[in-house]
Amino acid sequence: MIKPGITTMEIDTFAEKFMRDHGATPEQKGYHGYPFATCASVNDVICHGFPSKEMVLKDGDIVTIDMVVNLEGWLADSAWSYAVGTLEPQAQKLLDVTKESLYKGIEQAVIGNRIGDISHAIQKYAEAEGFSVVRDFVGHGIGSKMHEEPQVPHYGPAGRGTRLKEGMVITIEPMLNVGKYHAKLDDDGWTARTVDGSLSAQYEHTLAITADGPLLITDQS
Repeated sequence: MIKPGITTMEIDTFAEKFMRDHGATPEQKGYHGYPFATCASVNDVICHGFPSKEMVLKDGDIVTIDMVVNLEGWLADSAWSYAVGTLEPQAQKLLDVTKESLYKGIEQAVIGNRIGDISHAIQKYAEAEGFSVVRDFVGHGIGSKMHEEPQVPHYGPAGRGTRLKEGMVITIEPMLNVGKYHAKLDDDGWTARTVDGSLSAQYEHTLAITADGPLLITDQS
């Protein structure tokens, strides 16, 4: 349904109805006063953008939809950046590299590794491709609560941080910018943008650490 001419509020309405129709609830709605079922972040918005009837998507936009689903008391968190129509080459590369950086991090999510191994793999790949990694927002543990320990940064040295153990459930959610990695908040206290107006993208999975490797709880296949 993501195409030129649709509003981000229409996406939010669809997502909330889909969740409720399948016996789940939108965990974000009401979280610390957040008023929507999803976050809808367009172009230079890094994360936590408010869905709006006035935000009409146009050809060439990037929109990131982030949502947390509560099903029978257990939570899953996922974000995905989408191309609206046809993107300029640099914008398409941003999406491709951001998605691949997520999977570079997931490859390191194995028993015995440390959080820093995930962080380093993401940063090394993203910066080699010419993009910056946002520092202000990180992945996290998740279960019956949205934000649990450990925190999962997307930058930093390998071999540091919490050691990964079987049964841990975490999110990995790199946000990459075309320009500088710094973020600024809008007056609404939620919407985070790039400081230089450059494009941003994000991909996120919730996954479990298992003896057979990382299990993607939010797998879309």
